[in-house]
This record gives sequence, C-alpha cells and structure tokens, in this order.
Amino acid sequence: MSKVLIPLAPGFEEIEAVTNIDVLRRASIEVVTTGLDSLRVQGGHGIIITADKLIDEVNISEFNGIVLPGGIPGANNLLESSKVLEYLRKLNEKDGLLAAICAAPIVLEAADLLEGKDATSYPGFAKEMQSCNYLEEMVVRDDNIITGRGPGVALEFALTIVEYLESKKYADDLRKSMLIQN
Repeated sequence: MSKVLIPLAPGFEEIEAVTNIDVLRRASIEVVTTGLDSLRVQGGHGIIITADKLIDEVNISEFNGIVLPGGIPGANNLLESSKVLEYLRKLNEKDGLLAAICAAPIVLEAADLLEGKDATSYPGFAKEMQSCNYLEEMVVRDDNIITGRGPGVALEFALTIVEYLESKKYADDLRKSMLIQN
C-alpha cells in the first residue's frame, strides 16, 4: 500500500489540500497530514484543519511520496521549512513521488529538484522556477514529479497522483465512481 505525506503550512490552499487528502484516501492510499509547528493549521481562507501529526514526528523512509498544497503564504511557509526540503530530497533519492500544485512547485525548485524537468505552477511563478522546462499545461508529470496549475485542477492533479501510485485503470475507475466527465 502506498503512503503519502501531505504537510500543511499556515496559509495553505484548502481546495488543494482537502481534494488530495480525499481522493488519495478514496484510492486506499494511506495519507498522513502534518503541521509544521502545530496540529491545528489555518488555511488561506480561514478553514482550520487538524493534522494527524507534527512534521518532526514522521519517518520519511516510511513514505512513497509527498504532496505539497499551494497557496500563499502556504507555499512560502513550506519553502522555509528545512524539514520539508530534507524530506523532498530524501524521497527523490529513492524516486519517490514529489507532487506540488499552485505556488508549491517553487518548493521543489528551492530543493534543487526541477533542473531540466517539465513542470508547471500557478501563473506568475514561472520566474521562480528557472531550472525547469516550464509548461502552461494544467497538470504536468515528468518521471516522479507531478505539478499542477492551481485550485481548479486539484481533482485532476489528485487523480494523476493515483494513476502514478496505483494505475491508469484504477484512476479511471475512480473517475467513473466520482461521476467525473471526460
């Protein structure tokens, strides 16, 4: 069974966080949410989510991937976390999933993980992602890295993660069960 870490930083984009948590759990992927300094984390639109653990309480070697919700200042708060950067690098060493949506791909850039990779982000962040081949597609996958544009593509982004961790058929079956039109 796949196990994914979703760190929640103050100011995270709620749609991106909750959509990924929900869709991945529907796919029977174990999801562990973490707060950086507190279990109660307030998103950018005032919604408070109680994380499962603090980020210092997890052993990243137990995880197959990490999903970073965006939002401002959420992505900047992730960027300032040495633990998040460390976990990204450790997962990348074992070809673990690195997924980031909206503003959060700048965290992958800061961890030096996007060089020569195809990636996207929320419009306006391309200038902060100079090492990648920047694309304006809604969801971009390059090997173990999945990036997405923003809240409006959160569902497709999450399903791309399911496809990566499980299979295309599994993701397609989930799309059908959720009544998603192609």
